[in-house]
Amino acid sequence: MDQAADKALEGRNRPRNPGVRLDPSWFESVGVNTSAVERRAATLTTRRSVKKEYQAAWLVKALTCIDLTTLAGDDTPERVRRLCAKARRPLSDDLLAALGLEDAPPTVAAVCVYPTMVPPAVRALEGSGIPVASVATGFPAGLMPLRLRLEEIRWAAGEGAAEIDIVITRAHVLGRDWTALYDEIAAMREACGRAHLKTILGTGDLKTLRNVYAASLVAMQAGADFIKTSTGKEDVNATLPVSLVMARALRDYRERAGVDIGFKPAGGLRAAKDALAWLILMREELGLPWMQPELFRIGASGLLTDIERQLDHYATGRYSAAHRHAMA
Repeated sequence: MDQAADKALEGRNRPRNPGVRLDPSWFESVGVNTSAVERRAATLTTRRSVKKEYQAAWLVKALTCIDLTTLAGDDTPERVRRLCAKARRPLSDDLLAALGLEDAPPTVAAVCVYPTMVPPAVRALEGSGIPVASVATGFPAGLMPLRLRLEEIRWAAGEGAAEIDIVITRAHVLGRDWTALYDEIAAMREACGRAHLKTILGTGDLKTLRNVYAASLVAMQAGADFIKTSTGKEDVNATLPVSLVMARALRDYRERAGVDIGFKPAGGLRAAKDALAWLILMREELGLPWMQPELFRIGASGLLTDIERQLDHYATGRYSAAHRHAMA
């Protein structure tokens, strides 16, 4: 990994999660009251209101936590370069001036691409301090032989990806084969080298909130630096109830292992109000550190456009057309 990638690692991430030995007693006896989770999730955005200049500040914070993503079958190096230009300068000069941010213009947290798009992304972001995140391990299904999945991780990390978003074998969770799940994630963590590991649980495929909680704990025990809800390709992606359960798992892991692990919702987050809802969840359940990109990411692309439009409305009193805020 070159010096530019080293700087990206240092600038956005905390020290690695060393993991612990597999211990099912941390989660096997834990039940999840679905009705209570849904009630708590439903009250998050009704009990706390963020308005006017405070809302604008929260939206700028959300912008800095976005993993700006393109995972399309027709991705090209040129599209990735344009997306990286947007990542470097997500807000126009006029809007930066109106918000008083000219001296410290915000950037997104990372750019997330397929492995073959890592090299052009790394070149396009050189000197920016913005890391490249790569999906890997047969994304989105993950149904490839483990040897090939590990090789894909090594290749992406070797090309300069500072973060690797892996997918788990959902069958291990559905069959409650915790040893197989732990060993798989631990092997993927080792294959990452110095790159940080973000573990996608595919929560829409896991059927129950109890499975979501257990998979979260196993992933963290195996050394995941982030746990992530979804690939964005499932029928059901990030939801507040699922995210609440994962946040409680993060809290429990911190109490037992003394390590703070990051959280990344992804899939279906397109409106600025979604970003506010998840920031409120982080603030209420985990505190201020989880409102920073070191511990909180939002996997999205279209979300940035709506955040720009809302900030433009705050600054000018008028809503601008979406085409004025092109992504790439």
